[in-house]
Amino acid sequence: MNSTKRIALISVHGDPAIETCPLPPTPCLLVEIGKEGAGGQNVYVRNVGEALAKLGWQVDMFTRKVSVEQELIVEHSDNCRTIRLEAGPLEFVPRDELFEYLPEFVDNFLKFQVKNDIIYQLVHTNYWLSSWVGMQLNKIQGSKQVHTYHSLGAVKYNTIKNIPLILSQRLAVEKEVLEKAERIVATSPQEHQHMRSLVSSEGNIDIIPCGTDIQRFGSIAREAARAELGIGEEAKVVLYVGRFDQRKGIETLVRAVNKSGLRDSNNLQLIIGGGSTPGNSDGIERDRIEQIVNELGMSDFTTFAGCLSQDILPTYYAAADVCVVPSHYEPFGLVAIEAMASGTPVVASDVGGLQFTVVHEETGLLAPPQDVDAFASAIDRILLNPEWRDELGKAGRKRVETKFSWGDVAIQLSELYTQLLQQPAEEAELLFAK
Repeated sequence: MNSTKRIALISVHGDPAIETCPLPPTPCLLVEIGKEGAGGQNVYVRNVGEALAKLGWQVDMFTRKVSVEQELIVEHSDNCRTIRLEAGPLEFVPRDELFEYLPEFVDNFLKFQVKNDIIYQLVHTNYWLSSWVGMQLNKIQGSKQVHTYHSLGAVKYNTIKNIPLILSQRLAVEKEVLEKAERIVATSPQEHQHMRSLVSSEGNIDIIPCGTDIQRFGSIAREAARAELGIGEEAKVVLYVGRFDQRKGIETLVRAVNKSGLRDSNNLQLIIGGGSTPGNSDGIERDRIEQIVNELGMSDFTTFAGCLSQDILPTYYAAADVCVVPSHYEPFGLVAIEAMASGTPVVASDVGGLQFTVVHEETGLLAPPQDVDAFASAIDRILLNPEWRDELGKAGRKRVETKFSWGDVAIQLSELYTQLLQQPAEEAELLFAK
């Protein structure tokens, strides 16, 4: 393999080898999609890596080892693998507490290079923690850096009350990487705008969206999906997929469904899909949401589906009449395009990348974040008009096919990587000094 076609994807806290857990009661060390450390970032890195490998890149995806039982190297294909490096204790550590272990991650990355006679000329870092690692590799060995934020601290902390102590460190790192990395990848025009208005006017930004598996999602019809899940033909199904996190706006969804005009019919069903760990922040939020469901008398038609494996997730999307993404903020919103790829319209918060992925009145509806009445109205508009629901679903599928396949995303990234690797060193230094 030509060394110029080698890329290191770095995702310190999001392990790309993590799949959704197998069906109980099989014990596993895997983390469910929809929990901290196993969400959109994992999906992005894994799918980008596998798609790049198909284009001829040698892809090594680096993440943090969190258990003694985990394999050090997971081979995904001939050209794509996940490599786990030790950094701190061999246990789960919340991402806001990982910064102090990053120097050890860098040291072990360098040792891996020496042991395997590799020097990564280009690294693509994901999330602010990994961006710090990438900047150290640039200083130590001149590795060129591409970075994807996945979320911006300057946006995220505008929507929460309890700001972690790590905030100032994160904001400083996010500003530094924007100004110093060879290229930043924004996943939507809205994220690009936030970088410029909230982080820095300096730096080089390309817009390359996230993608989804257009073969997997959309592979099953609504009738077949409902038959598989035991959902009746007449049911009006509202679906949420994601983490239990207050910023995901699940409370807004629950209260909106409670105000639905179909609230007292026998047809309304609310399905909340996502894993949680008792006692952890996601488990506490799940308990809070379940308490609200019970207080509102919604337990009879609300299902907490728990961990949804990648095998069953397309079935849930297909079975739904509408998928709701009520996040306070999303830089992109993978759930929205997964639902759209499945032919299911989306009701989403009118924020961030969701303004890019969801076309209002064409592939779904946008509503102000945390606005219960607006979400209730939008959900009802779709539930009460099956013909329009189908039109929205078809338009959503078409939009994903033309804009958001992983293959297309990988082609754009490959072109960017190739351009940077072919760039003369002197030009790179001038660019870096800007």
